Amino acid sequence: MATSPTAPERAPAKKPADRTHVLYIAVIVAVVLGVVVGLLFPGKDGFAADLKPLGDGFVALIKMMIAPVIFCTIVLGIGSIAKAATVGKVGGLALLYFMVMSTFALAIGLVVGNFIHPGEGLNLKDATYKATESADTTNFLLGIIPKTLVSSLTSGEILQTLFVALLVGFALQRMGKTGAMLLEFIRQAQVLVFRILIMIMWLAPIGAFGAIAAVVGATGWKAVLSLLTLMVAFYITCILFIVFILGTILKVVSGVNIFKLMKYLGREYLIIVSTSSSEAALPRLIAKMEHLGVSKPVVGVTVPTGYSFNLDGTAIYLTMASLFIATAMGQPLALGEQIGLLVFMIIASKGAAGVSGAGLATLAGGLQAHAPQLVGGVSFIVGIDRFMSEARALTNFTGNAVATVLMGTWTREIDTDRVGEVLSGRRPFDETTMLAGHGHGGEPESEDVVGAAGEPART
Repeated sequence: MATSPTAPERAPAKKPADRTHVLYIAVIVAVVLGVVVGLLFPGKDGFAADLKPLGDGFVALIKMMIAPVIFCTIVLGIGSIAKAATVGKVGGLALLYFMVMSTFALAIGLVVGNFIHPGEGLNLKDATYKATESADTTNFLLGIIPKTLVSSLTSGEILQTLFVALLVGFALQRMGKTGAMLLEFIRQAQVLVFRILIMIMWLAPIGAFGAIAAVVGATGWKAVLSLLTLMVAFYITCILFIVFILGTILKVVSGVNIFKLMKYLGREYLIIVSTSSSEAALPRLIAKMEHLGVSKPVVGVTVPTGYSFNLDGTAIYLTMASLFIATAMGQPLALGEQIGLLVFMIIASKGAAGVSGAGLATLAGGLQAHAPQLVGGVSFIVGIDRFMSEARALTNFTGNAVATVLMGTWTREIDTDRVGEVLSGRRPFDETTMLAGHGHGGEPESEDVVGAAGEPART
């Protein structure tokens, strides 16, 4: 059969350049410049201190996005719960496991944060946000109910937003096809919200420069050491969580070595490091878990659900960062306040995996709900959030890979012989299945799942 002579010569469509590397470098440069300016112009009345509004402005933009981010993720999360529960024991078991592990990760973050006391001695004050008087239990509960359904999105009261989102989510569950249409509308609205959030994140270098310069100008090297302490402690905590907690559970339940599994997923780790988002590797994780020997139904339920409900790295980050901010501002949280924050973070962190920067918005949302006077402190960690986001994403991704193997083992939907062959290298993964359009070509076994998994991965 004759073919068009131009068809083979047609150049493939050029993909848009990934500019997140530019933002990454810009944040690094901004942090370094902020430290230099802070050291050169010290003092509470110096030039560095006058740059503080740059950080405050960035935090204000993040605060602006808190309510829509929380509303969309919670409503869609409720829909995911309903969808997962319908697939029987796989969905129910996965959700139970995700909730337990997320809670455990949050608790670990609290323990480590209380142990190392990051931010101690800085005594940073933020005049922009004043402490609110604590209300009694009755007024607190009544305050969760908004004056109108819509006002919950505009009042700035995050608990009101959370309450209405739960109501909307459960209501949409019972509306059948109409509810599915409305859920799709909210899903598209979430895309818009995250797109705006990405635009705001491009101002992170400016916000980081102003915030870091002001902090270093007021406290000197003590601020730099405190930020480094938080970063190092967070990375060590994530590593210990993966190796000892996830590794032990995986070995005991499935007999799989965590290091062999991580080696098998090495290319996906490189993708995540370059994008700071575990969702970039979602299609590849689905394909690789199927190739590993886990059945397609288990992979199809566990991996997508885990990306919204199994955020171990984000959980550790949220609690440690909250304690750092509270301690740095001289207003440490009492144990009861920490537990209340933990409960809120368990709910609010769901769905924060998709976009680099969503974790920052969730952190601000949690603080605004439980300690509004601390929200301004988010500006202190803007400069290092990008570095911490990589550890968050890697931990989230590893947690979901481990969860998929565990679900396959518990439901007896895994080929253990194949797992051994794949992890030993005797049956390598065929990378050509991921090259043709990154999920739109290759062997049929993985094509259907990868093509429907969401945005294509970047290699």
